[in-house]
Amino acid sequence: MCKIIAITNQKGGCSKTTSTVNIGIGLARAGKSVLLIDADAQGSLTASLGFKRPDEIGITLATIMAKTINEEDIELKRAILKHEEGVDLIPGNIELSGLEVQLSNVLSRELILKEFVDSIREEYEYILIDCAPSLGMMTINALVAADEVIIPVQAAYLPVKGLQQLIKTINMVQRRLNKKLQVGGILLAMVDYRTNYAKNISAQLYEAYGTNVGLFKTYVPLSVKAVEASSLGISIYRHDPKGKVAQAYAQVTEEVLYSEN
Repeated sequence: MCKIIAITNQKGGCSKTTSTVNIGIGLARAGKSVLLIDADAQGSLTASLGFKRPDEIGITLATIMAKTINEEDIELKRAILKHEEGVDLIPGNIELSGLEVQLSNVLSRELILKEFVDSIREEYEYILIDCAPSLGMMTINALVAADEVIIPVQAAYLPVKGLQQLIKTINMVQRRLNKKLQVGGILLAMVDYRTNYAKNISAQLYEAYGTNVGLFKTYVPLSVKAVEASSLGISIYRHDPKGKVAQAYAQVTEEVLYSEN
């Protein structure tokens, strides 16, 4: 049984891609078969896994979705990149920007990614989709394809303020397009609990969303090590295995696994 998780926030710089990498590799370390999908035209997930020139990759998610729209055969083995830490990757790049424009004229445009993902879901136990920092058609496609959504949020005023619109969008998708979509929870990331500011923002989040949306019990602390790991194309488990961020993502992974039971 495969679980498809969209990791999304329309605000950039909230550890969305870092969370996708480290939850995905955390699941692989737990013995699960994992596919990561880069649904962001910036190619951040692709670059964070060590493929530093995503715009030069021949077969990407944009290629696959274009073939799905045109009902052409997809050579999946050629599209998948292998990472040394045990996860598969379907890369994304700037071509997704053009595809998003193309989707506006496609029948059932919200369902294109779901059609592809459903065709491969039997091959993996987990598929994680790293969404673009927007509420555009690619993000809607990811939410329609997903069983669950995880929302990383930085403990700061503006990212928290933007949550309201994201929750509205998720609720709309649940009502109209994907009734089985569940919210896995809000993941507090880049948290500096040495400051009263971060503590106050966290308290506001728990008060506003703790009951109806839910938050992960674990928060991910602020650390330069997470940024270094991304630049090296490896996970935090390999870069700083005994650090606080590695421990936090290991616990978040446990929460994701536990929610399955």
